[in-house]
Amino acid sequence: MKNVPIQLVLIAVVLLTAVRLLRARGARPQAVRRLGLMVFAAFAVWSILFPQVWNQIARFVGVGRGTDMVLYALVVAFLSFTLTTYLRFRDLEHRYTTLARRLALDEAGPPQPRVAVPEQEQPYAGS
Repeated sequence: MKNVPIQLVLIAVVLLTAVRLLRARGARPQAVRRLGLMVFAAFAVWSILFPQVWNQIARFVGVGRGTDMVLYALVVAFLSFTLTTYLRFRDLEHRYTTLARRLALDEAGPPQPRVAVPEQEQPYAGS
């Protein structure tokens, strides 16, 4: 029961991250993601130099060990990466589909008038 508050916080962070990434479009969210990546990289370097920081953070939020805290953080980071990659590919597929349709219409040219083709005489099979 001791881990319930941190579990609720982690679930909330995961859900909020998912909602935020699914809704975010444009330059501002991309800048926020890049800034988040820079903060994550700086914190990663800091935690490599001072590994005991994870134990302190874990104790502060109510998680047993620093390694568990690292795992939780990596799950959230992986979820963010997965969602942004999915959204990027979905957007690219939409753009490629639009481009392919546009090219097909451009290369098709104007419609050609229909030319009447005389029917070929079929032999009468009745006699």
